[in-house]
This record gives sequence, structure tokens and C-alpha cells, in this order.
Amino acid sequence: MIRSQQRGATGRSQVRRAELIAIGRALFADTPYDALSMDDIARQAGVAKGLIYYYFTSKRGYYLAIVEDSVAGLVARAVGDRDLPGAERVRRTIDGYLHYAEHHRAAYRTIVTGGVGSDAEVLAIRDAVREELAAAIAEGAYGTRTVPPLARLALVGWLSGVEGVTLDWIGTPVADGQPGRAAVGALLVRQLRATLTVIEEFVPQCPAPPAALDGTSKPLGNGDDQVPVTESV
Repeated sequence: MIRSQQRGATGRSQVRRAELIAIGRALFADTPYDALSMDDIARQAGVAKGLIYYYFTSKRGYYLAIVEDSVAGLVARAVGDRDLPGAERVRRTIDGYLHYAEHHRAAYRTIVTGGVGSDAEVLAIRDAVREELAAAIAEGAYGTRTVPPLARLALVGWLSGVEGVTLDWIGTPVADGQPGRAAVGALLVRQLRATLTVIEEFVPQCPAPPAALDGTSKPLGNGDDQVPVTESV
């Protein structure tokens, strides 16, 4: 991830930079990258255009900083419990992912949908978060972050489905009957169980984890998963 766009290392400058990133995150989540000029951004942010240039050097630098900041938040939330047993770590990874999307909707949309599209560096940032999450799931399921290519493809395919489900979920008001985070998490865990079973069929050296990976009576993907896996709100 880039660091060259960051100006102002301490104190008030850091706060101001964070404020600009938060504003830009909301703008780019709702408007395509090419549809926003620096004049538009400065006007909607209520700041002088030169201030954005000071911290980020360019519109692209500003956008990349927003994507990087969003990705860092998502990864930290999703894969922060590395010391837990395997199955519980998988559940908490999924719950942390959904928690981040639920409470940082603009940031999540920026990560998943982007605004530049064909920009290689933006795509690399977005791909990196998929790889990190796939590795975290593999570690919980198999005890290793590195799996054969076909198994990795299956996990990435599952993650693509997770992104689609999550985007739809956070885009529909709860008043319209959307399920809560616990139910969505349970659905994704069950789908992961099915994916792991398919992986075992194609890659025998990656057997599906036993029903009670974490040594308890709660298997990965059983009917008792219709409860939050964390107490976070």
C-alpha cells in the first residue's frame, strides 16, 4: 500500500487528514470516480481545494488513501482473533466482516465496488483484501494460510458471493424485512461449509474440517449458528 500521499504526521494534521478521508469515502461511495472533480470534492467537503492537494497530492492519491484506509479497517475487524480455535475464528471472521460493512457502509462500498475500475493499483488493493480474507478462512479451516490453487479459487469464489450478499444486505432498510447480522452470518457460514465440502471432492489433501473444529459441540455451519458470534455492536 502506498504511503507517499500522507502528509502531516502528528496531531491536528492527522485528525484533519482523517476527516478528509471520511468525507471522501462517503462521496466516492455514492458517485463514480470520474464524475467527481477536485472542485466538486472541495465544495462538498467545505474546504479549499489546495488543502486536499496538500495532504494527498492529487485526486487519485486522495482516492487511493480512502481505499487503503477502508481496507485496513475491514481487515483489522475481520481477522483480529487469531488465537481462537479454528471454527470459532471462522465465525468471528465472518461476523467481523459483516459488522464492518454494517457500521461503515460507505467504506465497504468503496472497497468492493471501487470508483476507478481499470486502475491497476486500485484493483491490487481490492484484490489484496480478498487474499487476506481467503487466507484467514483457510487458516481457520485447515490450519494453514496457503492452500492449493483450486482450493484457493473456491474460497475466492465464496468470497465473491459474500460481497454480493453483503452489498444487498446493507443496501436494504431493516424496515423492509432484511435479516439481522446473526442470520446473514449463519447463512454465509453454512455456504462456506458447502464450499469446503466441494473443495474436499476436488482437492482431497484439503479435507473438510470435522463438525466440531473448535472442540465444542458447535460444528462449523450447524443450525445453532443463528446467534451473534460476538457481543460487538
